[in-house]
Amino acid sequence: MLEGWILTILVSVGVGSLLFMVALVILLRNNIHATMFWNEIVLEKITNFVMDQSKEQRILNSVSYNAVKGDPESVLDCIDNYCSQKEWAMNVGDEKGVILDKVVEEADPTIALEFGTYVGYSAIRIARLLKPNARLLTIEFNPEFASIAREIIEIAGLSEKITIIEGHSQDIIPQLREKYQVDKVDFVFLDHWKERYCPDTILLEECGYLRKGSILLADNIVYPGAPDFIKYIRSHKSFDCTNYPSHLEYMKVEDAMEKAVYMG
Repeated sequence: MLEGWILTILVSVGVGSLLFMVALVILLRNNIHATMFWNEIVLEKITNFVMDQSKEQRILNSVSYNAVKGDPESVLDCIDNYCSQKEWAMNVGDEKGVILDKVVEEADPTIALEFGTYVGYSAIRIARLLKPNARLLTIEFNPEFASIAREIIEIAGLSEKITIIEGHSQDIIPQLREKYQVDKVDFVFLDHWKERYCPDTILLEECGYLRKGSILLADNIVYPGAPDFIKYIRSHKSFDCTNYPSHLEYMKVEDAMEKAVYMG
């Protein structure tokens, strides 16, 4: 009798566990919020604890071991492979990276500005397309990310073209002219905190950094979204906007980028 009860309990626990795992898999496949929570909170924290290093450090290790030094394309491929096959990370990614490339080539900037360096992926995509006398300033508030980005950018051979500025965007923007000799900005890539897209765009205007023809490109317009920014630029007569539907980096989730040309 007792053995039968124990067997029943064990079978119930096994079936319950199996049903839980099936439900979890279905949830992760169909809910982007659940997927991001699982990737960014659960798996990443567990892996960080077990390996005693951050995901960003693991990306750097992969680049150091596998990329060809001085070859930006090799570095980009290495990061894309790692983030699509091993651990998701918030780079612009290969699919939206093609959009970024085309807009950078259209802008043909002398001075480019990026908000949100992370590990340097998009900075490398931008800088590898710059003409000889051009430069990229990229702003990152997280010191660990900035340090790792410097190493990855050095491996790509683009340290002379890229300047990483540590700090918060709202503090750095007013200092660009005096500290970094920026008069006008030809191209701006927004890929930092989404709630900062709109106020930082307004601050760029107020500080006089935008010229007629300056191009802004914003990532993650659909997910996680930047509604205040979209409302502002699409209703502002000084911007001519174009939307580029795409997918969230390394996923099949719908996303988009928004280009805004400043008309003066």
